[in-house]
Amino acid sequence: MSARLSAPSPPRWQLLLSLLLLGAAPGPRRSAAFYLPGLAPVNFCEEEKKSDECKAEIELFVNRLDSVESVLPYEYTAFDFCQASEGKRPSENLGQVLFGERIEPSPYKFTFNKEETCKLVCTKTYHTEKAEDKQKLEFLKKSMLLNYQHHWIVDNMPVTWCYDVEDGQRFCNPGFPIGCYITDKGHAKDACVINSEFHERDTFYIFNHVDIKIHYHVVETGSMGARLVAAKLEPKSFKHTHIDKPDCSGPPMDISNKASGEIRIAYTYSVSFQEDKNIRWASRWDYILESMPHTHIQWFSIMNSLVIVLFLSGMVAMIMLRTLHKDIARYNQMDSTEDAQEEFGWKLVHGDIFRPPRKGMLLSVFLGSGTQILIMTFVTLFFACLGFLSPANRGALMTCAVVLWVLLGTPAGYVAARFYKSFGGEKWKTNVLLTSFLCPGIVFADFFIMNLILWGEGSSAAIPFGTLVAILALWFCISVPLTFIGAYFGFKKNAIEHPVRTNQIPRQIPEQSFYTKPLPGIIMGGILPFGCIFIQLFFILNSIWSHQMYYMFGFLFLVFIILVITCSEATILLCYFHLCAEDYHWQWRSFLTSGFTAVYFLIYAIHYFFSKLQITGTASTILYFGYTMIMVLIFFLFTGTIGFFACFWFVTKIYSVVKVD
Repeated sequence: MSARLSAPSPPRWQLLLSLLLLGAAPGPRRSAAFYLPGLAPVNFCEEEKKSDECKAEIELFVNRLDSVESVLPYEYTAFDFCQASEGKRPSENLGQVLFGERIEPSPYKFTFNKEETCKLVCTKTYHTEKAEDKQKLEFLKKSMLLNYQHHWIVDNMPVTWCYDVEDGQRFCNPGFPIGCYITDKGHAKDACVINSEFHERDTFYIFNHVDIKIHYHVVETGSMGARLVAAKLEPKSFKHTHIDKPDCSGPPMDISNKASGEIRIAYTYSVSFQEDKNIRWASRWDYILESMPHTHIQWFSIMNSLVIVLFLSGMVAMIMLRTLHKDIARYNQMDSTEDAQEEFGWKLVHGDIFRPPRKGMLLSVFLGSGTQILIMTFVTLFFACLGFLSPANRGALMTCAVVLWVLLGTPAGYVAARFYKSFGGEKWKTNVLLTSFLCPGIVFADFFIMNLILWGEGSSAAIPFGTLVAILALWFCISVPLTFIGAYFGFKKNAIEHPVRTNQIPRQIPEQSFYTKPLPGIIMGGILPFGCIFIQLFFILNSIWSHQMYYMFGFLFLVFIILVITCSEATILLCYFHLCAEDYHWQWRSFLTSGFTAVYFLIYAIHYFFSKLQITGTASTILYFGYTMIMVLIFFLFTGTIGFFACFWFVTKIYSVVKVD
């Protein structure tokens, strides 16, 4: 008898945005001739038909093990499982190393279309009186208690465990647990609900047997063999009666917390093959994604964001077309009739509007780094939408982002230098050094401290020393020189020409009402952009911390565009109100107004940690908040830069059309 499992609480990304990629292609999908490197299909044949183009042996690779209850992933070799005697370890790219993926060969080897039943892989024996054996067993128990999951890969596809969830749906999980635990009160934790035979109190049950079913699709030409389109497994537990000749029968493999003496665990597997004519190789990931609910929430979040954008656009359009148009007409008319009336409203501050801000050096450095992040995000998401960075291409998203960030040093240096020069700054060496090292330095220092904690915990997410050196080399040898080149051209150009002259004596700012004071405006300004992204943020945090598959780049790109528009419009709106109140300190305020969205992001991340995650342990908590602070800083620079550029454009535009004496 088997009970139904509940789906993991966090929802996931859905199918890649079909509107973007497939909407224009009617009819059945054809196998295209163009494949990304490393993502071309592999053909398989029976042993007697194998050739250079057609392999007979199917290799199963194992990835790191992770848990939703801990931020610390561990590589397969950290556990006392069956190890591969030989086999070439696939080389990992930068993105995989940064995300802590460690793919290794496994002792599970299959021959295409050759079925195996209850084949023994290895037997592990533990003597509880031996300290080393006891330590291995305790580590295994702890990982079952924290629900650590295996992640296996066949032909670059995750081996999935599909089971029934609520409402008659089937959920396909790209991982399966090591085992499960029945508490001393008889409560079945996690996967223990699937089998009524798991009932002993204060006992661990280990999944030491897997039934693997490999689905394949015969290539139309016939001569090329078959391609694998799915690999599914079912984890089981057997205390094999004859360990040397296992028959996969008998009671489940239990390890009592009070067990002593000798404990033997035999690891076995069965494999079967099934031809599937309906699934093409090109759409073989679909069954995993289709099992994931909540596409309607994605559309709801987009509609919710679009309503906010329409509301804001309406407000901005009304100000631009009606109020501003009237203001400009009135101001210009007053000039033409040489009316001696005193000026009022935003025109009053024309002699101070481009007065350099306080701490102009820091603002220009933030703008440089923000520009770098803005372009990097846009290009990465654009490539992701085109399918270049799909989950099949492991680690590609992170690699692409890091490489783009390194190569975008030139725009960062250029923007920082241009604005610093327009603010009247002269310490150009300090400016270019701060642009190169301030924000990247803070991120790297945080990252390095997190890495020390991971290294101390023995986690696979700890970045090897060689990779750290490589990242530093990319930063110092490529990014920094490019920043200097950008700064050189930025300083060489003439300062930005403003449409109005700045008075020598600063004008006094009148007493402000509560809502036109800087702080209330800044706090209000972040609410609308956050309202556009908070549903999407749930999916993003989910995919990072709950190890869910990350697919919906189409939606994310759309939300990115909406976020840019919302930040711009909210900042312009508040900027106009402040100018009408004769407050001309708009530079820092525009940056902080949209940058305050990052503070809401931080509050949401804290709420998510306490309400949605089951993370335990000091190290995991420190790591969660350490990595969150990196994300918050990047988001702050990114949104702040959008707000500043929007306000800069707005101010330049309105003062260029007014006649000023």
